[in-house]
Amino acid sequence: MATISPILPDTPSTPAPTLPTAPASDLANTSSSSSTAAITGTPHPIGRRRPEPRFQTGEHIDPRRDERAGLIREVGCQAIWSLSTCKPGFGVDQLRDQSLENYWQSDGQLPHLVNIQFRRKMTVRDICIYTDFRLDESYTPSKISVRCGTHFNDLQEVEVVEVTEPSGWVQIFLKDIRDRPICTFMLQLAVLSNHQNGRDTHLRQIRIHSPVENLPVAVFPGNFTGQDTLCTRYSCIR
Repeated sequence: MATISPILPDTPSTPAPTLPTAPASDLANTSSSSSTAAITGTPHPIGRRRPEPRFQTGEHIDPRRDERAGLIREVGCQAIWSLSTCKPGFGVDQLRDQSLENYWQSDGQLPHLVNIQFRRKMTVRDICIYTDFRLDESYTPSKISVRCGTHFNDLQEVEVVEVTEPSGWVQIFLKDIRDRPICTFMLQLAVLSNHQNGRDTHLRQIRIHSPVENLPVAVFPGNFTGQDTLCTRYSCIR
């Protein structure tokens, strides 16, 4: 006996969706760029400089060497110094006598303040502080704040530095919003905490540096020439 199969109506077949494919050249560029990024990391934007460090410390730092080379000049001698507290015989004189054997020792509660007031507006590039954890231990600062302003009532914090067991110079760079050395009438250095939860602090030296602008000797304001009438008048002895 023959089996009759039912005849179904024809239904239009829907084609499978096709995904867009990128050209072979684009795929090659993508694979090469991704492999390069995986090896070298994200490159810095073209023309952008790497940010300079906010501070640096170590035995290789010697600000007096740069002073002798004429790269910077020490301007702390032009300021009036004052301290929040000090032990008798361990004050500003010991902080500024250029001897690493002496030090300022505070005598009170944190924070300990060093106030530096200039008679005129001063351009300051950095502050250098000498500390020695091997000798001072719990008296060594661990967190330092630098503030600047016109007077005591408008000081603003421009830098906060945390150091771990420093032995040597700590150089703190001071920059404004345009990445230039700050110009200020007053600086205040605040020791916010010490190592091992110490109460008083020891600072052995503080030096304030201003940048030195190297201008050519032949550059004078105006049109100056050696044949000027006033110069030739006094060019010989009568």
